[in-house]
Amino acid sequence: VKDALDAAGFESITVTDVKGRGKQKGVMQQWRGRKYCVDLLPKIKMEIVVHDENVDKVVDIIMKTAATGSIGDGKIFVYPVAKIIRIRTGETDGDAL
Repeated sequence: VKDALDAAGFESITVTDVKGRGKQKGVMQQWRGRKYCVDLLPKIKMEIVVHDENVDKVVDIIMKTAATGSIGDGKIFVYPVAKIIRIRTGETDGDAL
């Protein structure tokens, strides 16, 4: 996904290692003879901020490159950003991207 976004000119991205669960509700594991459920699984959270006119293009790139057809492919959440300020220059909103 990162390489596909970069190739399309969307090089700014924040990636965070997180834990969570979805419909799979975790996995059963065994340690020292005892079974236990690990219900918070390691996941990757990607945050990308783009101009409104690029949202559909970015979503399409992610959909095409991340989809495996299996549970765990993830979700995309699209929401507005109220304000952007580049600290170094003081640029705001679209100029700060």
